[in-house]
Amino acid sequence: MLPKKDQFLLPDGVIYLDGNSLGPLPKGATARAQKVIEDEWGHQLIRAWNTAGWMDLPRKVGDRVARLIGAPAGSVAMGDTLSIKVFQALAAALKMRPDRKVILSDNGNFPSDLYIAEGLIGTIDGGHELRTPAPEDVLDHITDEVAVVMLTQVDYRTGRMHDMAKITKAAHAAGAVMIWDLAHSAGAVPVKMLACQAEFAVGCTYKYLNGGPGAPAFIYIRPDLIEATRPALSGWLGHDAPFDFDLSYRPAMSTERMRVGTPPILQLATLDVALDAWDDVDMQALRAASVALSEQFIQEVLDACPTLKLISPRDSDARGSQVSFAFEHGYAAMQACIDHGVIGDFRAPNVMRFGFTPLYLDAMDVTKAIEIIAHIVNDEVWREAKYQQRSRVT
Repeated sequence: MLPKKDQFLLPDGVIYLDGNSLGPLPKGATARAQKVIEDEWGHQLIRAWNTAGWMDLPRKVGDRVARLIGAPAGSVAMGDTLSIKVFQALAAALKMRPDRKVILSDNGNFPSDLYIAEGLIGTIDGGHELRTPAPEDVLDHITDEVAVVMLTQVDYRTGRMHDMAKITKAAHAAGAVMIWDLAHSAGAVPVKMLACQAEFAVGCTYKYLNGGPGAPAFIYIRPDLIEATRPALSGWLGHDAPFDFDLSYRPAMSTERMRVGTPPILQLATLDVALDAWDDVDMQALRAASVALSEQFIQEVLDACPTLKLISPRDSDARGSQVSFAFEHGYAAMQACIDHGVIGDFRAPNVMRFGFTPLYLDAMDVTKAIEIIAHIVNDEVWREAKYQQRSRVT
């Protein structure tokens, strides 16, 4: 049943519409972290790698994430950051198409993914190029020159959602490898990785999955490709037998080959607890609840705040679990909203962004949030000097 507010620590007087940037603290996370620190690390010391199951934790958590993205057990590896996982997926994909030189993304992609692509191109120095057409034009640019199509399914700024099945099919028809970034999809919309047949997917767990700041990222490899995937970052824990201490790298015969360094045990343990809330969640039901909340929000904001311009798709089938409005004074307005108990976030140049997470939000929260937003915007509360000061994180 949704919502599950009793499973999260939410401050009194706060309506949290920013789960698309950082999910709230699951109530069991503090106790689990304390257990890892005091009992496992404190008393078991290095023995905890075996006695507390630390070495197996990435695989266990990876299988739990796999269920939420429509992937089978054993196909998801956990650890490192999303940027590292983008690098791994892109490097492996380019090796699969050595005679092609084009990486295709779009100009709405999260900049970090594009930075990673640019850096990899410079490192390889093999004549590759990155092309970034408008999102709506991606299909027209999938040609037989393209080695890899690398897209984020849900746009971080507007919530616009790519048709995963359609684009993957087009990529394969052109002979290209497909990589999906699920940063704003995992835990937000139903994902069917195995069904769509994309080769790779990557994503983070600190947003809708509530794993906490710095929570480990994940990488999915289509099961039939695991043994053929050649890791560019051939780390110790991706070795088939790391404690044999071979001088030459031999990849593990599973997605474990995509592990690089020591797994972040505290973060994995916290994420493991966060995933408990998902055990009985049907993603179709969650999606229906998300759409209902988003539709309510869009319509009532449009009615109450005519100076805000909707930039997210109006059609819910083309939108993820976030809603964005453009406003000339969006930064100041968002700071005022936060100060008045509605936490969303701002994205340059003028975007007020709100995330809808049915695990802990309901229709009453949306109604109250709209009242506060309307007051901030229509009464020009945002003009106060304290809301004009830019913070480092927006």
